[in-house]
Amino acid sequence: MKPIIIGIGGGHSGAGKTTMACEILKKVEGWGAIKFTKTSFYSSITDDQEVLSAKGKDTGRMLEAGAEKVLWVQSSGNELSEAASMAVQMLSNLPGIVVEGNSMIEILPPDIVVFVAGVKERFKPGAERVLGMADIVITDKESPQEVPERAERFYTADVERCMRYLLERIKKGFITE
Repeated sequence: MKPIIIGIGGGHSGAGKTTMACEILKKVEGWGAIKFTKTSFYSSITDDQEVLSAKGKDTGRMLEAGAEKVLWVQSSGNELSEAASMAVQMLSNLPGIVVEGNSMIEILPPDIVVFVAGVKERFKPGAERVLGMADIVITDKESPQEVPERAERFYTADVERCMRYLLERIKKGFITE
């Protein structure tokens, strides 16, 4: 059976994508995680625990949150499709995978997309496309205007209610009411 894939995207660096990924990983058992970093010249998939668990790394936070296995995918845009496919295959024995990174969301696409908005004025290029794919949008204050009608909206301060909603969607097979 194919693992459930939850994509975590965001408006910009520091919006809270890793924090949200860790909140999910704390609530699910046996799941994996993929962290994506865009590079200019090369592609790699790192599964070395020493590298991943280095102090201050997002991948280390994911491991601490309870991820069964974490992969760090670094890729240029040209090779991302192949790298994403390989990374998902490497974790295909797990019940679910949390994927962090806007570009990965556009390539896969995930079963559920969570978008952490952050500050609209700081949106990085392409963030609006991922926002348009969102099933769940998390904001500090007001939601960006581009939020799809189907998307559920939550405030950063109400992460527990968001997590209950997300876990219920997973149990129901991603169906919205």
